[in-house]
Amino acid sequence: MRKPVNPLSRWWPAASLIGAALAIGLVFFRPMNLQVLSSHANPTRSYAEAVRRIEALRAAAPPDMNPDCQLQFLNQGQKAERAIAFVHGYSYCPQQFQALGQRFHDLGYNVIIAPLPHHGLADRLTTVQAQLTAEELATYADEMTDILQGLGTQTIMAGISGGGVTTAWAAQFRHDLSLAVVISPGFGFRKVPAPLTAPAADLFLAAPNFYQWWDPNLKTGLTPDYVYPRYSTRALAQILRLGFAVRSASQATRPAAQAILVVTNAYDDTVDNTVAAQVAENWRRAGAQLATYEFPADLRLGHDMIDPTRPDQRVEVVYPQLIKLIAGQ
Repeated sequence: MRKPVNPLSRWWPAASLIGAALAIGLVFFRPMNLQVLSSHANPTRSYAEAVRRIEALRAAAPPDMNPDCQLQFLNQGQKAERAIAFVHGYSYCPQQFQALGQRFHDLGYNVIIAPLPHHGLADRLTTVQAQLTAEELATYADEMTDILQGLGTQTIMAGISGGGVTTAWAAQFRHDLSLAVVISPGFGFRKVPAPLTAPAADLFLAAPNFYQWWDPNLKTGLTPDYVYPRYSTRALAQILRLGFAVRSASQATRPAAQAILVVTNAYDDTVDNTVAAQVAENWRRAGAQLATYEFPADLRLGHDMIDPTRPDQRVEVVYPQLIKLIAGQ
């Protein structure tokens, strides 16, 4: 099987070249405005309050949402022993986690899968995705953690890629999160050297936004049809910005979550697993209850190893392992 082409490869080499010109001597450089990012907890105190917050989120959704991308709440009708929030990746929507979420619902969990800000719109070429900010992602992480308090005694958040960074934020700052599952987090990308990631991120935060196709051959033919077929340089830089905030905090303080699980994919050619390993090591040294797992390279898993509609998917391997790691079953 041919290894999938890294969709970021058309952008990151250019970022690397420009960043290299700007970054000589900037090995310790950090992205701008990390200090303005903060967590604001407002936990729900009952199942009824959590449901009201969920319904408020539904009511506030844009009217032009793709029907497949609406907030999903798979519930037991009452507060459960365990509740889990799944956080989809950048340019995806809740449908990415629907099948896995159903598996956890069948195990007795209350499950919520909410769209990230500016995601899931019916217009796949929408330009509003460029409005995504690190502040919005931090607020989203707080909102999901707040809602989980009313849905379950044990609260779990699991996210992939950009959603993995968002989950890592919750892991660092929310003490009322029982378990944070950080899957293939986008702290950095394989096509840009780690020392140049911060200068490149700042460059694309300051420069005018532009868009690139995830697959320049397929363009709007990219499937599944609820995924945005192109990405915003500004939005990706904001995800990196949030990731740097987590990385910085992990060097200074013990993460707040009661337990953390970091899951990586050895065959992943999109994100930089070494950066995820560095953050995990920071957490370990700070005294976190931490576990790690890496899917072996011989499985040849794509970066998105969650959405069952992908042609290179192997959910028959991935789902049981994730359920075992998270639920112990």
